[in-house]
Amino acid sequence: MSVNSQDALCLVAQFLRENNLDHSLKTLQSETSQSFNTIDNKDAFLQDIRHGRWVSVLKQTNTLSLPTNVLNDLYEMVLVDLVDQNDKQAAMTTLYSPVLQKLRQRDHERYGKLDRLVDGKITSSDIFGPGISSDQQRQKIVGDISQEIKHVPSARLLTLLSQSLLWQQQQGLQLETGYDLFKGTAPIQQTEDTIAATPYVSIKFPGKKTFAECAAFPPHGQFLATGTVDGFIELWNYSTGKLRKDFQYQAEDNLMAMDNAVSCLAFSKDGELLASGSTDGSIAVWKVQTGRCIRRLPKAHSEGISSMCFNKDGTQVLSGGFDHIIRLHGLKSGKILKEFRGHTSFVNTALYSQDGSRIISGSSDGSVKIWDNKTTNCLFTVIPQVENKSSTASAPGGPKTKALNPTGGIGGQAVQQIVPLPNQPDQFLVCNKSNILYIVNLRGQIVKHYAGPALHEGHAQFHHGIAASNDMLAAAVSPHGQYIYGISEFSVLYCFQASNGNLVHETKVSSYEVTGMTSHPLINVLTIHDDHGYVYLLRP
Repeated sequence: MSVNSQDALCLVAQFLRENNLDHSLKTLQSETSQSFNTIDNKDAFLQDIRHGRWVSVLKQTNTLSLPTNVLNDLYEMVLVDLVDQNDKQAAMTTLYSPVLQKLRQRDHERYGKLDRLVDGKITSSDIFGPGISSDQQRQKIVGDISQEIKHVPSARLLTLLSQSLLWQQQQGLQLETGYDLFKGTAPIQQTEDTIAATPYVSIKFPGKKTFAECAAFPPHGQFLATGTVDGFIELWNYSTGKLRKDFQYQAEDNLMAMDNAVSCLAFSKDGELLASGSTDGSIAVWKVQTGRCIRRLPKAHSEGISSMCFNKDGTQVLSGGFDHIIRLHGLKSGKILKEFRGHTSFVNTALYSQDGSRIISGSSDGSVKIWDNKTTNCLFTVIPQVENKSSTASAPGGPKTKALNPTGGIGGQAVQQIVPLPNQPDQFLVCNKSNILYIVNLRGQIVKHYAGPALHEGHAQFHHGIAASNDMLAAAVSPHGQYIYGISEFSVLYCFQASNGNLVHETKVSSYEVTGMTSHPLINVLTIHDDHGYVYLLRP
């Protein structure tokens, strides 16, 4: 079978356009001396022209190579619409665009009419000539552009490559590659730990009330998932901050979604499944590659779900809820298999130990509990806190650290998050509502603690006129566990040296209240999301 080289180049060009690789696209066009007027949805593009959605039209036109006369007609139409809408500022910007400035040099009379139109000296009916309406001119532009562009379905290049790979496998042929076309993944090499504290790109959700409640990386680290208060779940390219359009359902705006706010997310160990929990107590499990929901648990908890975790083989989901209960759900049966009861307030975090024999949970009742996964018995209860009468906390593991509280009880600060430590299978990082982070082991012992600076009188921080504390809201760990991160409610990021507890970096990331933080499992990337719709991505 032979493939036309021009068609192959068109597919590559469309792939570059879909993934916002504009520089690579321009380089390809320059080196091949060809223009690739490919577009993933021709009908939608032409509809945008008919309805005057010019922001979208001009954005896509910038990547196309259209004849000069067609471009002139298009920009003239844009200018006429803007004048008719009394948007003089935008009309002036369009008048001085490179396209119309070139028209000025070639056809001074035509440009002069557009100039007089913007000044209000003539009307739009004087532009197109007698008997030609704006709608007729718009339809002419649609016809002209339609002849110049080609329709290439979204993700067509990857689809064809995956089909060819499948054929090779069916024929018994081996292909040496590190890229899995079926899963859309390539191996990521784990890097040496360095401090990730420099924002390099951000994601902004539209509207004033839409923001990410949660975010998660899969274990293979290929993308970032976010869950928002309006119920949508989206997968992002964390390098560019762009939506991953190589997932066909996202390219078609057919997003994974829940009926209410998405409060937590969790990936299976192989990254093929994504579980989402909602504020209405429901759980959905999705096939990442297709976006299809394979299991819904509408009444997983009687109140909102705050935390989830898959077991090793992806057949069960552990969840913690605002109903004070931890539950284990079977995905095949959809039934509740086990319950862990004992917390007296919201369960904010729950996860497995590395070997799966223990469950570790944290609650707003101030306690960390360690459970036997087989019997559901609570083995240890820890109240993470440090006895400290001075304004400076003691060194990690020092004499002022409280020993294990074997009987539990109320009185500690709400436990917000528990994070496993790389290379330390029996230890966990605990973040509670204080300026101190703790390391706790599976025997219920506080091993170390990391103290952020306390606020002193006269040095208080303020957020919209309200005094802000340095209490930690979320925590994260670098890929090799050499650095410990904590972020305060009002977005001050602290980084500690894990070995000695020294505070090695401090920076303010956002001007708004933080809703969470997560770290990449393999490379030095942090994500921090706030309640004003921003997701910040940080690297060294």
